[in-house]
Amino acid sequence: MNQLGKNPFHYMHFMLERISISRWVFVALLFFACGFVSGEKGDGVVITQSDFQALKAIKQDLIDSKGLLKSWNSTSNGACSGEWVGITCVKGEVVSIALPWKRLGGKISEKIGQLQSLRRLSLHDNFLTGPIPNSLGLLPNLRAVYLFNNQLLGSIPLSIGQSSGLQTLDLSNNKLNGTIPPNLSNSTRIYRLNLSFNSISGSIPGSLTQSPSLTLLSLQYNNLSGPVPDSWGGNGGKVYKLQILTLDHNKLNGFIPATLGNISGITQLDFSQNNFTGDIPNSFSSLPNLTYFNVSYNNLSGIVPSRLSEKFNSSSFVGNFQLCGYSSSSPCPSSPPQISPSPSPEVLTNSQRKHRKLNTKDIILIAAGALLLVLFLLCCFLLFCLIRRRAKKAKNGKKEGQVEKAVSASGGEVESGGEVGGKLVHFDGPFVFAADDLLCATAEIMGKSTYGTIYKATLEDGNQVAVKRLREKVAKGQKEFETEVVALGKIRHPNVLALRAYYLGPKGEKLLVFDYMPNGSLASFLHARGPETIVNWPTRMNIAMSITRGLCYLHNDENIIHGNLTSSNVLLDEQKNPKISDVGLSRLMTSAANANVIATAGTQGYRAPELSKLKNANTKTDIYSLGVIILELLTGKSPGEPTTDGVDLPQWVASIVKEEWTNEVFDVELMRDDAFNSGDELLNTLKLALHCVDPSPSARPEAQQVLQQLEEIKPEMAAVSGDDGAKAGGGD
Repeated sequence: MNQLGKNPFHYMHFMLERISISRWVFVALLFFACGFVSGEKGDGVVITQSDFQALKAIKQDLIDSKGLLKSWNSTSNGACSGEWVGITCVKGEVVSIALPWKRLGGKISEKIGQLQSLRRLSLHDNFLTGPIPNSLGLLPNLRAVYLFNNQLLGSIPLSIGQSSGLQTLDLSNNKLNGTIPPNLSNSTRIYRLNLSFNSISGSIPGSLTQSPSLTLLSLQYNNLSGPVPDSWGGNGGKVYKLQILTLDHNKLNGFIPATLGNISGITQLDFSQNNFTGDIPNSFSSLPNLTYFNVSYNNLSGIVPSRLSEKFNSSSFVGNFQLCGYSSSSPCPSSPPQISPSPSPEVLTNSQRKHRKLNTKDIILIAAGALLLVLFLLCCFLLFCLIRRRAKKAKNGKKEGQVEKAVSASGGEVESGGEVGGKLVHFDGPFVFAADDLLCATAEIMGKSTYGTIYKATLEDGNQVAVKRLREKVAKGQKEFETEVVALGKIRHPNVLALRAYYLGPKGEKLLVFDYMPNGSLASFLHARGPETIVNWPTRMNIAMSITRGLCYLHNDENIIHGNLTSSNVLLDEQKNPKISDVGLSRLMTSAANANVIATAGTQGYRAPELSKLKNANTKTDIYSLGVIILELLTGKSPGEPTTDGVDLPQWVASIVKEEWTNEVFDVELMRDDAFNSGDELLNTLKLALHCVDPSPSARPEAQQVLQQLEEIKPEMAAVSGDDGAKAGGGD
């Protein structure tokens, strides 16, 4: 037991693998196992009569349908001795009420104002309704209020802002209306203010820009209107600690404040889905820690600052029809050529007027010249068509003799490079093409990595493929390269992206040709979609199962370690079925290139803690990356997206559990899904993901074990997926 106690992850797994529990008990065990809940503490002193009467009144206004507050009996002896669930006392006075996830209904009694020593109120994730008591804000020692994920009504009491010691106020995901009290900034210690997902209207009080301790301000998904105060970090502003500002999905207008660029610690800014106008402030380009930025779907105009367009993809800027310069499809118009003005007729001399007139001879010469030019162009066009027709006929004859060879079971067939030289090798696939078809295809850059650049190539016949052009000097020598790439070309599984061909150019160019995935990467699907696109739980679970199935195949059937498994390397086909890409690329690369890839994976948050440039990846490091992806599916957060405390995604989940901010663990879409009745599935999947990201490699499961547990969590989906999995040995 002492050994288990050293690692809270191990203890949680030890307990939960042996006990069948409901999701509510699971949450309690999760808190306990992570060392974040110490139980209901008491100091053994009999509770004061005033606090005892207040607790009785609070219980009377609550609807306890499950009888979870039966320990709150009529006698006061046990209230401060640890017997009353959720109550913590100091010297006989209540300092904390913590009753989250208890399925409590009813309302919060005004009698709560009698608990003069109350520091912390945690009633989140219940079914509470009615208003927030005005007396709550009058408590002199109040430090933290967690009332999110309820059905609270009415406006935020003005009294809340009178508590100078308030540090955290989270009222998100309720049915609150009214306006934001301007005196919320009176507390010089408030660092976390979350009022998101309500129906709050009015403007953002300028006083909030004067909060010196504020690190997080979340006001998204409300009905806020008017301009945003422009005194952030400048003109007297004191919010120099602000890190996260989310104002998306409101009705805000006016200019985006340039003064926000003065707050160097900002990591996340979200102004999307509003009515902002004007330019994107250039001052944002100098924010050193900015890693998430979104101004999409506003009325912005002008040129996107170059540093922002280089750092963030087009999804951060789309929906602004007068905004340009953020992608190849939104070029800024070039300046019109300077045309010298013609002299006005008034200043022309008689001689000039005479020379401006054309006689009959001039007109005939001009017409003859134009006719000759047209005839010359027509001849050139006919000659070009004749040459092209002959070349195409020769090429088609060549293809007809090679198609059968290209799809043969031998695994690959060498085809000459045609007019361009080099060598093209085909593996089995839906179609074949010549080297000059590939090199002359219309190409569009889709992304870049340490290994090279990936393009979407549209061939002459309209077929599309994905082409990865490897960077110079990152790949092994030609002989060793070809040996490895031929082996990779034989890998076929429904959840692994198929390598269809490779090309070796006469000057050492190396191209890899894959199936083109129209729905892009899982990372873009989760984090760059529009507000109208909802990703429900079955879709996310199918993605998790399919990725695991593909990884299981690589580990067990092909003896391949991926080494760089991220959501950016998981691509989605037309039906949003995932396919793992970049499989086996490490076998084609030099050790220096692979070290850079591992380092990049670390910066993105997918690298196992034990992995370094000097240590090779293995199955357990792949499992860690898989666990991060599952957490990504559960939370909706990107591992590359910084958190308030600057920790990675697994640590962030643990910290949220520690503070009981459970609404921030799971993606709001999952919690709001009307068809969602799978709380146990969510929590069990969270448990499995935490198992995968265990700091100790030996404690992590194998891919086959992960797949088995996922199928036990969602058996009806496992049956469907199992049918597909049976085809793993065949084509895709």
